[in-house]
Amino acid sequence: MDSNYTIPDEECTLQTCTLRQAHFTYIPSLGGNAFFVGWFSLLIFLQIVLALKYRIWGYFVAMQGGILLEILGYIGRIQMHFNPFTMSPYLLYMICLTTGPAFLSAAVYLCLSRIVVVYGENLSRFKPRTYTFVFIACDVISLGLQGAGGGIAASANTQSSVDVGKNIMLAGLAFQVVATSLFIMACSDFGLRVRHSPIEARESSHAILRNSWKFRAFLWGLAVAIICIFARSVYRVAELSQGFHGPLANQQVTFMVLEGVMIFIAAGLQTFLHPGFCFQGSWETLTLVSRGEVDKEGMPL
Repeated sequence: MDSNYTIPDEECTLQTCTLRQAHFTYIPSLGGNAFFVGWFSLLIFLQIVLALKYRIWGYFVAMQGGILLEILGYIGRIQMHFNPFTMSPYLLYMICLTTGPAFLSAAVYLCLSRIVVVYGENLSRFKPRTYTFVFIACDVISLGLQGAGGGIAASANTQSSVDVGKNIMLAGLAFQVVATSLFIMACSDFGLRVRHSPIEARESSHAILRNSWKFRAFLWGLAVAIICIFARSVYRVAELSQGFHGPLANQQVTFMVLEGVMIFIAAGLQTFLHPGFCFQGSWETLTLVSRGEVDKEGMPL
């Protein structure tokens, strides 16, 4: 055989090629990625149980979509443990783990309008449904860009096409970072307005709910979840800005912490501090109030 002959990437194995021809310069951890598959599989089961119990379907769809994509992404990484040269598992990992957290963000966005109703619309700069409309729209745009970029990169036959796909995905991730930053600012603004308002200015019909440990735990959990999603998104922007095979993309520990652990925490909090449990049966009424379909007492308008 010609000594200059290079085995095509798709024909490589760990016995015939070096990791310089692989998608990573490391072999993805079998134990670490299997752990995340197991964790997210548990969460997806719990989300089904909670959805059947509390019937909060919008939250369920968002969480189910995000968690399912996490599972598929880590399955792709497990496949790459055995053969890091193949393209299909790499694309499964790249597209699913890039887009999955956008669904988790959508689940967080659904909660703010209900929180506003609990404390009182008079304390908010905007109508409750405005928060939902604006941030869900931002999430759809971000998800669309990430999905389109991933599709272009997956089907590309030239490096220039790959770069186009990468840049579109990067734009989607950057847009997600901006949207999440604005959401954190909106939450902080509303929190400060509540904090500086007199007790009598707050919605009296939800005082018991506001003072319950479940609701307070929900607020803290939601705050930690969105910060984790934000930190992960900033990391992925930095990673992807260097290219699909840049220095950050080849640091396994950094990936497992800033991608894996961040979403592990966020999705876990969003599951174990489920709004059906923490809102104590008030979610549906709060939803109708936030939409302007009933008054604060639950009577039709």
